[in-house]
Amino acid sequence: MGKSDASKKGTFIVKVEYCQNETWQGQVIWAEENKTVRFRSALELMKLMDEAMASGAAVTFEREHSVS
Repeated sequence: MGKSDASKKGTFIVKVEYCQNETWQGQVIWAEENKTVRFRSALELMKLMDEAMASGAAVTFEREHSVS
């Protein structure tokens, strides 16, 4: 991770809808891009946010619809 990567910031709104199988399920909204995606586990949530910050374009967030 370079110095420019460390200075990146993102705003994510996490809505936990259920807690099943000892983990969270819900949706996360990437505020800067106005995109939302559902997640099935806390690990998947972390991966989604990490990919969004790493790519800058969030390939995983593109598969879902924009927030109304």
